[in-house]
Amino acid sequence: MVSRLGVRIPRELPATRLTGLARRAEQEGLDEVWIVEDCFYAGGIATASAVLAATEKITLGIGIMPAVARNPAIAAMEIAALAELYPGRLIVGFGHGVPSWMRQINAWPKSALAAFEETLAVIRRLLAGERVSFEGRHVRLDDVQLEFPPAVPPKIVAGVRGPKSLAAGGRVADGTLLAEPATPEYVRATRELIGVEGHTIATYNWLSLDADPERARERARADVASAIGPNSGPALAPLDFGAELLAEVETAGDDLARRLRPEWIDRLSVSGTLDRCVEQVRALYAAGTESVILLPLLGEPEEESFAAAGRIATALRG
Repeated sequence: MVSRLGVRIPRELPATRLTGLARRAEQEGLDEVWIVEDCFYAGGIATASAVLAATEKITLGIGIMPAVARNPAIAAMEIAALAELYPGRLIVGFGHGVPSWMRQINAWPKSALAAFEETLAVIRRLLAGERVSFEGRHVRLDDVQLEFPPAVPPKIVAGVRGPKSLAAGGRVADGTLLAEPATPEYVRATRELIGVEGHTIATYNWLSLDADPERARERARADVASAIGPNSGPALAPLDFGAELLAEVETAGDDLARRLRPEWIDRLSVSGTLDRCVEQVRALYAAGTESVILLPLLGEPEEESFAAAGRIATALRG
């Protein structure tokens, strides 16, 4: 299994910051840099093109695009152009899209699961150079074939959580991207549920590298809490404290960050000393993660977080 380490550029940054940070990630010796497409921030295809043009070899991941926001044939055209211009350097993630956002743009389908599975299935076929006619519940294509399919089709990953969606991703995607917090237990449970040979898994996790473990933990506290909510059941259920934490989610409201136990933060982030962070990344690899993607803490300098990720990458290679 190939073990890769990457970073994610926060969605809250303007597009003008992306290329410089991507170059910094490449300079730090990281394997991947990921961008975010959320409504209503910067578009994934446009920013991916800029980042790929500004770097030389680092892999760019789009994590993730709503499957229902674009016609799948047009999405395949855009992806094919990027993949042909930058062969072997692109990973494209698709998810359902946040329902409230998709309703804002009149894109929420009658069946989110059918729309997701049909969209990914036809995009992969188009990228492979096939001529596609398809009549589904959501997707309808009539004799469509790309004029310029990429010589190296990019990996398509599913950014989903629920059991049915994970199973669908196993059928139509090359891999799965697990949102933060993604623990080794969650990775193993996901692998068992999907059960597809060769299907890859990538994980998002908050990064807080600090010589003082207690300070690292407190720096990560608010960000860990922000990633946990009522929909976090699949991620938390495999943990020995998952039920207790979900109960806290139901009652804590805005007070969740304060109520997170120190040992929970340690398990739900890559945090602590360099040795501890390296140990946590290796535990994710051992559980079946091919790519660990580290997230800068919000409000902290991204360049420092990328340098910290670079230190972890160096230690992993040592």
